[in-house]
Amino acid sequence: MTTFLGNPVTLVGEALQVGQQMPDFEVIDTTLAPVHPMETKGKKIILAVPSADTGVCSLELAKFMNKMRGNEEVEVISVSEDLPFALDRWSKAEGNDVIHTYSDYKDHDFANKTGTYMKENGLLARSVFVTDEDGKIVYLEYVDEVSHEPDYKKALAAAGVE
Repeated sequence: MTTFLGNPVTLVGEALQVGQQMPDFEVIDTTLAPVHPMETKGKKIILAVPSADTGVCSLELAKFMNKMRGNEEVEVISVSEDLPFALDRWSKAEGNDVIHTYSDYKDHDFANKTGTYMKENGLLARSVFVTDEDGKIVYLEYVDEVSHEPDYKKALAAAGVE
């Protein structure tokens, strides 16, 4: 069961499993252009976060950003229901040049395909998906309590990052 601030939430869509192919999904970048991140090959860490404007989400993004700085072998993608303008503001404020920040606000395509959309509040449940070079899921975590941080060590290890 997933909770948000201690209250149970309903996740819309099917939960993914290790071994499955990460579904293709469309999100919006900070210039309002549609993007399909899974169209390119390569290892990926895909983060679902409720909002970059919250303390826990900002901390999580910053931790991944700092850990991945200089790593060209793994692409880090963050998806939230934030508007693209908020994601651009966060990236500029944090000096982010590592994480691709995308919005799922328009069609909720990512949310529905990954089982991360919280029906009660319209946000994404905190989750981490790690894929191999061919887009196969090698690690995933749906964080039980959305206000908690994910297991960074396990996610990074699954991506081959020490």
